Amino acid sequence: MLTIENLSVRYGGIEALNKVSIEVRQGESVLLVGSNGAGKSSLINAVIGLVPAASGRIVFDGKDLAGTSCPVRARLGIGYSPEGRRVFRSLTVTENVLSGTLGTPMAEAKANLEWIQDTFPLLRERANQPANQLSGGQQQIVAIARAVSTMPKLLLLDEPFLGLAPVWIGHISDAIRELQRRGTTILMTEQMARPALKLVDRAYVIRGGEVRRSGTVDEIRDVALAEEYL
Repeated sequence: MLTIENLSVRYGGIEALNKVSIEVRQGESVLLVGSNGAGKSSLINAVIGLVPAASGRIVFDGKDLAGTSCPVRARLGIGYSPEGRRVFRSLTVTENVLSGTLGTPMAEAKANLEWIQDTFPLLRERANQPANQLSGGQQQIVAIARAVSTMPKLLLLDEPFLGLAPVWIGHISDAIRELQRRGTTILMTEQMARPALKLVDRAYVIRGGEVRRSGTVDEIRDVALAEEYL
């Protein structure tokens, strides 16, 4: 579903990614693990179109994304939950979720909201509460719900466990498993390899803007866990 070939990303004279190649197959969950500054978010930002590729290709669902804007990529079926959640603090929980459905027919948006609220009861319990009154873990649920409000083919989760207490890491993991049961394809980045490895089929270890190792969870577990503490 997603193929990245020899992707390089630069910020001025700084190279964030150097010829990175990864693949995410339909229905699969894949982890990109590495320490802060390894290049994980740069890869996600390149996929959604926030930063340009200096070289290389990004192909989604058979389409080369070169020159494709962020809104078009979203309409093609790419959902994105950013690092740090970035909910709209003054909007209610429901308004935050529906903000991700811009351009979606109203009937479809409401049907999607029903499924999301049934799947994540917190969203119905706190429907009219402003997002700035929620805990960090609750806001992360809202951010993920917003990202899947259009039922995307591919869900990008950038550091979903960042800054969360263990109990909320468990809740977020349960939410991700519900999306997997629905058949959502997921590419997730994380520094915290231990809980993330329980959710994925394969993983890539990235360091210094380059992929250093890749394989199944069993093949890569020791290296990924070591990377968590570097």
